[in-house]
Amino acid sequence: MEENGRCVVAVDGPSGSGKSTVSRRLATALGARYLDTGAMYRAVTWAVLQSGVAVADAEAVAKVASSVSLEIGTDPAAPFVRVDGVAVDGPIRGAEVTAAVSAVASVAAVRQLLVAQQRAIIADAGRIVVEGRDIGTVVAPDASLKVYLTASAEARAQRRSLENATDVAATQADLARRDRIDSSRTVDPLTQAEDAVVLDTTAMGIDEAVARLRELLDARVTA
Repeated sequence: MEENGRCVVAVDGPSGSGKSTVSRRLATALGARYLDTGAMYRAVTWAVLQSGVAVADAEAVAKVASSVSLEIGTDPAAPFVRVDGVAVDGPIRGAEVTAAVSAVASVAAVRQLLVAQQRAIIADAGRIVVEGRDIGTVVAPDASLKVYLTASAEARAQRRSLENATDVAATQADLARRDRIDSSRTVDPLTQAEDAVVLDTTAMGIDEAVARLRELLDARVTA
């Protein structure tokens, strides 16, 4: 770790690339905190859907986002998400939220609000592994290590369909849809930071991916 005890690992990449599992395992191995920024966008999306606001109404979506109290746990062994005190860990992974989250996450005011919250969490954590789509480029551009995790479209679809018990072909089509939205949005699009290390997990097991990230981090912080 860095001399002052501060260490931020930024893990970006598309859905199904292994970000969540690998990031949590890495945080545990490092004795660090863990932040799933995607869960924050999902939580806001859940709140928007509960309010009955149309996800295409950017102004209304932003109003909902600014009115809710969002709590997110950073213990990699027991992460949690609460909206106004209500546990939403299960609901935010459902099909309805998944279908709407890219649209909500594209709203500039929502991103501005959540990025500010994410930066505050990172500043307080000291050592933390943060996963998302704009961590290395926007949220923590000064991270100790930036990684862009990827995998083939087929591998990503198979992993996600196993998690959600859904059809592989339908899952692949939905991932492609989300990739298009996330990569083409005007504000903070999904993109690889120039100084990020690309790690293709298509043929990698979780332990192998975590070990590789530890090697990369050790090389960076001891250089």
